[in-house]
Amino acid sequence: MKRIIPLGLLLALVAGASIISSPRAANGQSAGLVSSVLNRMERNRQSLKSLKASLSMEKYNSQLRDKDQYIGNVMYMPASGRNAYVRIEWQKPQHEILAVANGKYRLYRPRLNQVLEGKSGSINSKSSGAGSVLDMMYMSKQQLEAKFQPVQDVREETLWGGISTIHLTLVPKGNAGYQYAEIWVDSGGMPVQTKIVEKNGDATTMRLSGMERNPKISTDDFNLKLDSNVKIIKG
Repeated sequence: MKRIIPLGLLLALVAGASIISSPRAANGQSAGLVSSVLNRMERNRQSLKSLKASLSMEKYNSQLRDKDQYIGNVMYMPASGRNAYVRIEWQKPQHEILAVANGKYRLYRPRLNQVLEGKSGSINSKSSGAGSVLDMMYMSKQQLEAKFQPVQDVREETLWGGISTIHLTLVPKGNAGYQYAEIWVDSGGMPVQTKIVEKNGDATTMRLSGMERNPKISTDDFNLKLDSNVKIIKG
């Protein structure tokens, strides 16, 4: 995945507790667990009206065997179809704000006094996949089953912070731009961590923490209010 900004992003998970194992066929018990988790995720999706959370991201470069880490926060509000409202504000290593609303994105880079603007559909192809967790949140059970092959690897796992999860490895159908995805789903059906492993071995892991479910959020919270002297660049 290409990066639209140096710290790489977007939308909508983190460092640690990421275990890569060889996929293994799901037995009857595992199949029942997978079905239970998918149903839990669907109930979470239907009941989630808004979200605020801390967001961390780890990007692994397989050639350099090096990791970059980013820390920020996210606001999320679902909308019709895949037109979710998203605001991601990175605090480290550099301050950048991404806002997605009404099918468009604005990426503000204060240090350069500029904002990139474009259609939200173009973000994922240019970004590092920071929205992978958010993608999982607004995909229906049917969409997940249509996009990925039958789950081959499922297990219980405790993430840092003592969060108990079910860990699923998902292999995409068709000619996807990555090898596979991993998601960690908590007891409430929330995907709290995701990992995308690209075909060249690079990986982006993202984690939600300190989540506040269904807080009062307005669509106006996703509008960036910038000074008139900020340079606009069309993406």
